[in-house]
Amino acid sequence: MTVLLFFIVSYILLSISLFFLFPKANVEGWKGLIPVMNFIEMAKIIGKKTWKVIYLFIPIVNFFVFISMSIDLVKSFGKYDFKWTVLTFFYAPLAFFILAFDKNAKYKGPAVTLEKEINDKLAKAKKEGKQREYNKIMQKNPFKRPVWREWIESLTFAIFAAAFIRMFLIEAYVIPTPSMEGSLKVGDYLFVSKAHYGIRTPMTVAMVPLLHNRIPFLNTESYLTKPSLPYYRLKPIEQVERNKLIVFNWPAGDSIYLTSTRSYAVSQVKQNLSEYLQYDPELRQKVKTNDVIVRPIDKKDHYIKRCVAQAGDTLLIKDREIYIDGVKQRDPTHRQFKYIAKKRLKISKKKLEKWGITSAHGRGIYYFLDDEQLKKINDASGEKILEIVENKIDPTLFPNDPKHFNKWSLDNYGPIWIPEKGKTVKLTPENIALYNRIINVYENNDLSVKNGKIYINGKEVDSYTFKQNYYWAMGDNRHNSEDSRFWGFVPEDHIVGKPLFIWFSTKNGSMSNGINWSRIFKSADSVSK
Repeated sequence: MTVLLFFIVSYILLSISLFFLFPKANVEGWKGLIPVMNFIEMAKIIGKKTWKVIYLFIPIVNFFVFISMSIDLVKSFGKYDFKWTVLTFFYAPLAFFILAFDKNAKYKGPAVTLEKEINDKLAKAKKEGKQREYNKIMQKNPFKRPVWREWIESLTFAIFAAAFIRMFLIEAYVIPTPSMEGSLKVGDYLFVSKAHYGIRTPMTVAMVPLLHNRIPFLNTESYLTKPSLPYYRLKPIEQVERNKLIVFNWPAGDSIYLTSTRSYAVSQVKQNLSEYLQYDPELRQKVKTNDVIVRPIDKKDHYIKRCVAQAGDTLLIKDREIYIDGVKQRDPTHRQFKYIAKKRLKISKKKLEKWGITSAHGRGIYYFLDDEQLKKINDASGEKILEIVENKIDPTLFPNDPKHFNKWSLDNYGPIWIPEKGKTVKLTPENIALYNRIINVYENNDLSVKNGKIYINGKEVDSYTFKQNYYWAMGDNRHNSEDSRFWGFVPEDHIVGKPLFIWFSTKNGSMSNGINWSRIFKSADSVSK
């Protein structure tokens, strides 16, 4: 709503400014107040074909067209200075208002037409080899710009265009971890559409263009948390569907410890401190000094997973199979599990790599395999040489309440209901852990439990009505994925977009290992069926 209000107020200011400015170009001021007509008259003043005003009604394109027309308008009044270009670029209504009351500003003629005429004369003089005439025309050319200005304006426009496209339409992502193997591989570069699930308008507005949340080499965040805008999403092209891939902001990533290897959610580290410190010594100093980074929603790390359950679903994982509302779901073709070798495989490393299989070492040698890879190893070995790793009950899994949820594991999890907007749930001390973070963090309430009673914003309650939809996300590498089983629900306002296709792919995430030519330009849907 704040974003919409900003545009409404800006348009009103624009119309008022044109009301005062138009008479300087011998156009009735009232035409500046009439929607569409004001832009048609603006096109006439700058010498642009009036039918091109239609571009102003094409989303995204209209921003670039409006900026171009606005800069040409101030040029039509003799304002060629760089400072005027900058002011008009960032806020045209203010530039027009100042121009309207500038006594020295007079209409010089349609800038687009005048500039074209001068450029035609320059081209003709150059073609005919009339250097003296060329220099004379250039000397009087009010549109000429020094080289430094041309570079700055071109670079600024290029950065603005790229940042605009990245912010609203399409962004490139790379798969950094094996959590989606073997659907998406480490080193896959994806284009992700931000329009399919509804364009999410920016919440964090003061930021370094083209960077997500860190400035390379400076080891600092790339944005300011204030000022900020509230969440708003435009109408989607399609809804988030069960079993489709989604890109989202990591829900647990609002308060993190950041080391050179990865981000750690503060809440997760507190629950299992000794284990995390064991694997990342750098984390110890971060915890000791309380070096915590707090991030807004749209600056949390990006994750890509499969949406296995949507709002209103009841999810159950039983013996590694997913059930929704009691119905067994179709498994992705390349879903993987962790297998341990009973004895050393007598299969060449080259053959294993050809099958897309790599080994890892821990307590024994283990592999993450899909059904097809498992069959190949067993057939080549002549026996069932691998056995699936048993996942035992884990009290650190979401909702991290071993008192009431002490029988869940990666392979046997739930049942758990996925919250739906407008639906009301009964709250008890036994189930409050499921909804604690939703109520407290995602929906901005003050939740507390005292003497067995639940309070929201200081008022005792026994139920809660959800304000948005939620989703359940899991990696296809089921035994090697940090997903909803660890940190819970994905709020709708955290959804970023839909993966479209792989535009580049390196083997194991490194150019030194080669390029996966067969994966380039494969659609995300085709590799994740």
